[in-house]
Amino acid sequence: MTPDDILLKDLSDTGILRLTLNDVARRNALSEAMLEALGAAFAAAGQDPAVRVVVLAAHGPAFCAGHDLKEMTAGRAAEDGGRAYFTRVMAMCSGVMQGIVTCPKPVIAEVTGVATAAGCQLVASCDLALAAESARFSTPGVHIGLFCSTPMVALSRNVSNKHAMEMLLTGDMTSAARAAEIGLVNRAVPDDDLQAAVREMALKIASKSSMTLATGKRAFYAQREMPLAEAYDHASAVMVENMLALDAREGIGAFIEKRAPLWQDA
Repeated sequence: MTPDDILLKDLSDTGILRLTLNDVARRNALSEAMLEALGAAFAAAGQDPAVRVVVLAAHGPAFCAGHDLKEMTAGRAAEDGGRAYFTRVMAMCSGVMQGIVTCPKPVIAEVTGVATAAGCQLVASCDLALAAESARFSTPGVHIGLFCSTPMVALSRNVSNKHAMEMLLTGDMTSAARAAEIGLVNRAVPDDDLQAAVREMALKIASKSSMTLATGKRAFYAQREMPLAEAYDHASAVMVENMLALDAREGIGAFIEKRAPLWQDA
């Protein structure tokens, strides 16, 4: 399949870019081709002023089954037993996950089916996630002697230590309702209502100033890794620059004048 086949792209006139994993036969595994397609798509979305929000969805019974284990196993045939290949694939995957976080556009996961291992990591890397009630999540590496160490990075930044460790150490499936309880997804909704719920959220976010959203997303992830005082210093500096921006002037003026703001995204 070509990159355009395995990852479908649809940009609406409201600025919502829908990326749909479409390698159904491989359960939307994060093959090299899929990683390349995702990386390119998020990089392009970040640069495209027509894109205001990204929705990541999937076709088939699996949202994403994680790494393509057949492809990974084939990599062992190299003289080094696969070390160089595994290193490159892990770097590609980590780059995609970080690309979602650093993409200036908000990213919403629309989760159907199962999201396992690096597929669960993909959901956890998105800014927001809504899941169908039938969706399930797991980090099952322990079942095959391969701890989900890279999925752990994103998972542990979404849920508490004990909830993350329970998923990582047991490899058990987690229901959508439980995923919502522990903070892996924002909420679980009836399967038939999922697309409408995601669209409602995406439209609400798309109506905001894209400059403001990019500023806030960047600051959120930056301050999260800082000690408290440093985080406040950083956030205060961001607020000052934000206050000087055109859209902040317009938004505050519109609020005072009781009218709808006219964003310039600047």
